[in-house]
Amino acid sequence: MTRKLLFCAVDWLYAHISFWDIGEALLGVFIFSCMHQKFTNKGPMLWPLFGIIPSMIVHRDNIYNWATRALVKAGGTFHYRGVLMGGAYGIATADPSNIEYMVKTNFKNFPKGKYYRERFLDLLGDGIFNADGELWKEQRQMAKSQMHSTRFMEYSFQTMQDLVHEKLLKLTEKLVKSGDKFDLQEVLLRFTLDNICTAALGVDPGCLSLDLPEVPFAKAFEEATEFSLFRFLFPPFVWKPMKLFGLGYERRLKEAIEIVRNFAQKIVTERRNKLNSLGSLNDQSDLLSRLMDTNENFKQDKNKQFSDKFFIDFCISFILAGRDTTSVALAWFFWLVHKNPKVETKLFTEIQDIIAQRKGKHQDNVKFTVEELKKMVYLQAALSESLRVYPSVPVEMKQAMEDDLLPDGTIVKKGARVVYSIFSMGRMESIWGKDCLEFKPERWINEEGEFVSENQFKYAVFNGGPRLCIGKKFGYMQMKMVAASIMLRYSIKVVEGHNVVPKVSTTLYMKNGLNLRFLKR
Repeated sequence: MTRKLLFCAVDWLYAHISFWDIGEALLGVFIFSCMHQKFTNKGPMLWPLFGIIPSMIVHRDNIYNWATRALVKAGGTFHYRGVLMGGAYGIATADPSNIEYMVKTNFKNFPKGKYYRERFLDLLGDGIFNADGELWKEQRQMAKSQMHSTRFMEYSFQTMQDLVHEKLLKLTEKLVKSGDKFDLQEVLLRFTLDNICTAALGVDPGCLSLDLPEVPFAKAFEEATEFSLFRFLFPPFVWKPMKLFGLGYERRLKEAIEIVRNFAQKIVTERRNKLNSLGSLNDQSDLLSRLMDTNENFKQDKNKQFSDKFFIDFCISFILAGRDTTSVALAWFFWLVHKNPKVETKLFTEIQDIIAQRKGKHQDNVKFTVEELKKMVYLQAALSESLRVYPSVPVEMKQAMEDDLLPDGTIVKKGARVVYSIFSMGRMESIWGKDCLEFKPERWINEEGEFVSENQFKYAVFNGGPRLCIGKKFGYMQMKMVAASIMLRYSIKVVEGHNVVPKVSTTLYMKNGLNLRFLKR
């Protein structure tokens, strides 16, 4: 009887309902779903089937500011989801209390997670920036002990100073004499790649030569990081088949990663051969040599031995950290200084005052010492302020291991991705006050004229908690050395009409570079 009624109902529907009726019904459901989202969801519209993706596509050219407005409107936190069956869901936040909870208070429940790790695995492997748990902890302890050693700090400063005076300033002098405009961001990326490879790996790729050669490794590294980002934009059922069959950007990503990993493998293999031949690398002070030398002392204990693959992953992670972050930070710094002549005057005055304290005659070729750079309080404030407004890493991501409750009352489900926008935090009145959009280095200096650090969860530029950036001191020293050396000699003139906007990437590059001229003082 029940079956007969069911067949009758189907026959009636088939006879009386057309495809147009079904289409109208689906349209009604679509409209109802949209209206429901509009009135119940605090954040951006979550479209049926496609989630937040259509909104992101519409605002792709201004996505960071759009996300900031959405976070402000939502009170600091909102839920999101991606395309249906794509597996992307979670929350976005810019609340310092939530960030402190994730990166410190309940650190173990919010690792980088499988979602992040899977997308960067081909490039970064098990390197420190793609690892969690004990593997991450071991790498961090080992790297920290060497990076904070007197030997490495003296070596890295010397390599930095040599590179600035033997290459960077000679190149800028050549460019100034030619009178041509040039892309400062490109020059800085070349400088930081040479610097991190020399200090961390003991090799000089030669990117900053006077003829600005095209270095295959440098180009491949940039493509590898950019194409890896695409995996965050497409669901797994799209990018994984593309990877399997070598289609589209995945084919180019594979080629770029092969060049990058071959570069790192060559360095590690040569260093390993030297270690086996001499029995020690004590004559080299770069980070890789120190780590491999230390590791050799544990060859009797297999549990403490690291493989060559480990060192290859380590090399790539440190290049990623050392190349992009400080170069991009310096590019935004110089642009903001150009826009704020009063700040430029104060910076130049501070640099001159510090040089005037030197005993003896004024030197024509000024090389700043560590002590002199430490005295540059206003410069450190200006760099910190620049990073507040334009953080090198605009967005960070965590993944919840278990269900959790954030301090602001937001429920986080197991497996959810928590995205926190460092870019947005620097632009929120609730965090930085009504003058949050102003470039104001003075906010970092107290009444005694001393630099004052901010809460690491309010100012999450260098991460926080157990994952606080171990290269922070190196980064500041590098930025101060470059900024002071250039500003002492040149004033900055950005090409009129040049459009300076952020690029959507894991690092906050300038989309169109920074075209300018240096004018000799």
